[in-house]
Amino acid sequence: MNIHILACGGAVMHNMAIALHQLGHTITGSDDEIFEPALSRLKSNHILPPEFGWFPEKITPYLDFIILGMHARADNPELAKAKNLGIKIYSFPEYIYKHAKDKTRIVVAGSHGKTTTTAMIMHVLKTLNKDFDYLVGSQLEGFDTMVKFSNAPIIVIEGDEYLTSAIDRVPKFLKYHPHYTQITGIAWDHINVFPTFENYVEQFELYIDTIDKNGALIYFDGDENLKKISEKATVKTIPYNTPIYESKNGKISVKKDQSYPLSIFGEHNLQNMQGAALLCENIGISQSEFFRAIEGFTGSARRLEKVHEEKDLTIFRDFAHSPSKLKATVEAVKEQFPNSEVIAVFELHTFSSLSKNFLPYYKNTMQKADKAIVYFNPHVFEHKKMPVLNKQDVIDGFSSDIEAINETSELISKINFFRSNVSNKQCVLLFMSSGNFDNAQLW
Repeated sequence: MNIHILACGGAVMHNMAIALHQLGHTITGSDDEIFEPALSRLKSNHILPPEFGWFPEKITPYLDFIILGMHARADNPELAKAKNLGIKIYSFPEYIYKHAKDKTRIVVAGSHGKTTTTAMIMHVLKTLNKDFDYLVGSQLEGFDTMVKFSNAPIIVIEGDEYLTSAIDRVPKFLKYHPHYTQITGIAWDHINVFPTFENYVEQFELYIDTIDKNGALIYFDGDENLKKISEKATVKTIPYNTPIYESKNGKISVKKDQSYPLSIFGEHNLQNMQGAALLCENIGISQSEFFRAIEGFTGSARRLEKVHEEKDLTIFRDFAHSPSKLKATVEAVKEQFPNSEVIAVFELHTFSSLSKNFLPYYKNTMQKADKAIVYFNPHVFEHKKMPVLNKQDVIDGFSSDIEAINETSELISKINFFRSNVSNKQCVLLFMSSGNFDNAQLW
């Protein structure tokens, strides 16, 4: 088929372009900017657009359909021409469902932990030599792409609650109609789209209503809001919480029929793992099979990922950006390294975190760290067309115990100072952001 990918530079979109290209389809694409690693990966597959921008002449009647990414605006000239020509337009979640409608659909949803939990399930299935397709929001070790299309009987999908496209402003996960789903928790995010917490929770209620009537909902019952809406579900529901575990000499083991040593840590990860085990049980994988396989799971990129280690210093990076995930990540690291000095550095980057009215939701989220820094780049506010915060706004929002930094050079100097003064005590540096700290070399 002839397929055009509109906004082909996104993390999922460029992987989708590669996956379809590898199936033998003729792929074209457009985007106004493409960064690494998408740039090199599209180029190596010979599907990188020859120039950046939007070119209506690429849209011809010879196209079978277009897949539309969220980055493309509603007034995109290529999109307008496709509509005029009557070419079929799919958002990427709509296309995923089109591909998966005859498969067993497994979807992981929730405000945080989706990528890691999806990666756990994928790791177990791969370890057990199960054939499956997938869509996941991060590049995972052992998987060539973030998207796979084949004739496999199962598909595993990371179900995002953000909007489907500029012309279909409903959450992506409403498009998937899962047979089995795990919801990890609900913590208000995306305030630019869901202006109240009640409106945000409503999206998960709508999502639960899309579960196949013969399917099952696996949910974390430590979240009162999630528990409340899950208990009203008309499908089979399976609650989960923290499994029994022990921490000894810096190593975590989960206690089931026997003790299973793990490479992951933190209660949030253990809870998500427990839910993943129950979900996999619904597709015929026994608990013992799951936990033997999960022993080899080391995590996913930017999810408590160890990026550097030397004698007295360990450095992690994490995708944490919402208040609940930030708090859980800081607490997990401090619990794992109780005798080390934990220095936590968080970048304000999402629309929600850059909003002065949302900052109070971060109150005391970093209090378990021995030192806490909140960094924000004034240029990001300009790019997002938002009022610029000042340091006192940030300190008032988080707590007086944090240090606010708004210059990249100052952040680099501060981190270099910490790194050069760790010889007298074990130190853990934890960087948390959905951005990239202005591309600063921090480790």
